[in-house]
Amino acid sequence: MKIILTIGFLVISNIFMTLAWYGHLKMREFKWFESLPLVLVILISWGIALFEYFFQVPANRIGFKGNGGPFSLLQLKIIQEVITLIIFSIFSIVAFKTETLRWNHLIAFILLVGAVYFVFKK
Repeated sequence: MKIILTIGFLVISNIFMTLAWYGHLKMREFKWFESLPLVLVILISWGIALFEYFFQVPANRIGFKGNGGPFSLLQLKIIQEVITLIIFSIFSIVAFKTETLRWNHLIAFILLVGAVYFVFKK
């Protein structure tokens, strides 16, 4: 159960992170948003990122072996990075129609899956 909860929280936190870090690039399409000063855009992003932390911190606490979870610190980080790239890829394709996945991106994903394999290998 801790595995599912940890990964689920990491997915949710990464959705918020992606929106906080890159959502403002898409929001520029709206006239009212484009005229906002950068400081206000930063504050909006921080507000969104706060929700990222509501899920990221519990995911790490629940998942970390030192707290009774199933993952080492390195395993948690690798899992988080793979989830981040998957969420970001989906976001960039859905939100930005000009972005495309190419063969080199596919190879990079395969190598990341390899990283997950090796980080769990004893």
